[in-house]
Amino acid sequence: MQTTFDKDTYLYWYETMLLLRRFEEKAGQMYGMQKIRGFCHLYIGQEAVAAGIMTATRPDDNMITAYRDHGLAIAKGITSRECMAELYGKATGCTKGKGGSMHFFSKEKRFFGGHGIVGGQIGLGAGIAFAEQYSGTDRATICMFGDGAARQGMLHETFNMAVLWNLPVVFICENNYYAMGTSVERTSKVLDIYRLADAYDMPGDSVDGMSCEEVHKAIERAVKRAREGGGPTFLEIKTYRYRGHSMSDPAKYRTKEELEDFKLKDPINQVLEVIRANNFATEEQIEQINEKVKMEVEDAVQFAEESPWPNNDELYKDVYVDENYPFITD
Repeated sequence: MQTTFDKDTYLYWYETMLLLRRFEEKAGQMYGMQKIRGFCHLYIGQEAVAAGIMTATRPDDNMITAYRDHGLAIAKGITSRECMAELYGKATGCTKGKGGSMHFFSKEKRFFGGHGIVGGQIGLGAGIAFAEQYSGTDRATICMFGDGAARQGMLHETFNMAVLWNLPVVFICENNYYAMGTSVERTSKVLDIYRLADAYDMPGDSVDGMSCEEVHKAIERAVKRAREGGGPTFLEIKTYRYRGHSMSDPAKYRTKEELEDFKLKDPINQVLEVIRANNFATEEQIEQINEKVKMEVEDAVQFAEESPWPNNDELYKDVYVDENYPFITD
């Protein structure tokens, strides 16, 4: 099996995606045990998007996304411990237990959320990109949203301004086909969402989101364009969530046959096949990765269980920021 990516890249993809999958499976289990409350949207099935983005970007690039954010946050470098503790609402969480599932955040890792308002982060992503352009950096900003958010007015206003100002931003629609539970076909006559970019003379493309390779190549092109002053790009990355929209969604709006067809395209299995076909790792080494991931997730749960709850005096902290506080710092 021929590949244009090296051994280390495939092993990174495998371990990263497996960690995201196992973390989310454990989060679902803990939710069922009522250890995690409130809304909870799992990333299971969409791991290739996160993994492909990471190998095509730099650690100092910015990322902002919607509320299905656990997997992207971990891929961006927030620890499993911090993420699980946040799901538990503990003080050691990545937003001190105040944000919960939908509002992961890390200034240090340049992960700017985690946003509960559908489409609200699209304008914020362009704003972050504007700040980078104004500061004269060559950082790219990855601004992500779902197919449901592609119907929001915020997208059109932001696209217009991003093109007009030539902002270094990559807009990504993670199209998992059903938004909250309504198929793309029932919400628009334009089924190829990436074509929305045409109205703004913005480069747009459709990407196989079940393939780390295709995601990486598309992101690499778009980020290069952003760094070199070429302006924004819109990528529709077609992926699939194996679970419902949230923990309360039985996903009865799709057939079992459709779900099984997409499971045949499981990105973790696809990468594992490449690893085995090219002898990138022995079965023993693969098992060591599996065990490492398992132990990391178990450790995250134990850390969350043993972490303290936030103190009452934290209630009004982090609500406002000092007017002299820089939004983006090195």
